[in-house]
Amino acid sequence: MNEYDSEIARTILLKNAFSIASKPEEASVILLNTCSVRENAHRKVMQRLSELQNLRSANHDLIIGVIGCMAQSMKGKLIEDGTGVDIIAGPDTYRRLPELIRRFETSGEKESDLILSRTETYSDVFPVHDQSVNAWIAVMRGCNNACSFCIVPYARGRERSRSPQNVVDEARQIAEQGFKQITLLGQNVNSYTYGKADFADLINRVSDVDGISRIRFTSPHPKDFPLKLIDVVRDNPKACKHIHLPLQAGNDRILELMRRTYTQSEYLRLAHLIKTEMPDITITTDIIVGFPSETEEEFLDTLHVVKEVGFDAAFMFKYSERENTLASRKYPDDVPEEAKTSRITRLVDLQRKISLEKNTSHVGEIFEVLVEGPAKKPYQSLGRNDGNKIVVFPNGRVNPGDFVNVRINEATPNTLIGELIAT
Repeated sequence: MNEYDSEIARTILLKNAFSIASKPEEASVILLNTCSVRENAHRKVMQRLSELQNLRSANHDLIIGVIGCMAQSMKGKLIEDGTGVDIIAGPDTYRRLPELIRRFETSGEKESDLILSRTETYSDVFPVHDQSVNAWIAVMRGCNNACSFCIVPYARGRERSRSPQNVVDEARQIAEQGFKQITLLGQNVNSYTYGKADFADLINRVSDVDGISRIRFTSPHPKDFPLKLIDVVRDNPKACKHIHLPLQAGNDRILELMRRTYTQSEYLRLAHLIKTEMPDITITTDIIVGFPSETEEEFLDTLHVVKEVGFDAAFMFKYSERENTLASRKYPDDVPEEAKTSRITRLVDLQRKISLEKNTSHVGEIFEVLVEGPAKKPYQSLGRNDGNKIVVFPNGRVNPGDFVNVRINEATPNTLIGELIAT
């Protein structure tokens, strides 16, 4: 979502007579688009702001701005003396960036706009995308869920969806630019609704766009995963056979404190249904360890779910308290750091073992791979199969955007390694 928002902000600025500098040293304005989901992102932004002061020492007229979720969640703190920030704008006020910049240039007074909108979807801004094989489309903005650990509803406001036709129009433009794959974005795509259309309907509409070969989406919420969406992923050949299904925790008490509104058994039942309908599906997840008051026994429930589902991959984090969330107000961050570190280490070790087993099971199979570009190793190319798994193979004069067949010969926890097969 942040990458897509950066593209929106850039497109708005380009349409208002700004141009993009090739490197920071050449810029007269530098905007940092920010995430506030985890503490690490906050630290990175503050570090980057400190580093930018070196550029300002060489260019006293340099304008520095912070936009996005952190601008919204930290509000006036970023504009205080000492941060070096001149402009802040929240996720719903990118349209005002040209005005904010020009007003600062004129007055020298710090500028901000942090109004959250109930209607802004940027549906008339079809962003300029970075050259790649995948383009993002945000089909909705905001979030109505109230997960106690999450700052997103406070930073991005309430849910609102774009019309199916508007999304299709953007998908058609993306296809005309040569992109083969689209990823549909929403904080909870299950909640997409426009008139009588739901998210499953939207995938089918987008799949009718000529030139688009693959459709991915992220992220659904386990609490309201509709059977209709499972049917579409199973039956629509353009819908990639990969579902990212955030777990967050495997213990019922912790899930209730997190306000996830499902139980362990309900999550396992959904995962089992998905795998029954699509035995070859790739399922990935998000997990937080060390949520306030989590005990060792409750953490073991999370390990149980990881073993039971057998995720292909997982994004795993230690809990970090975010200001203004319900958890920060109600639950002291009381799990010792040593316990958090121990739990994340054991979880990562378990998931790496499962990922290796999953990937090793693919040795000997042939996958259609969408080429993304060169791999880290010389003379190797990198792409992804339908299940979103990274596949590395000798380049064979392939180009980004090509579809090639690759036989898998080796596997690591993160990568499938193979050879090109002539078609």
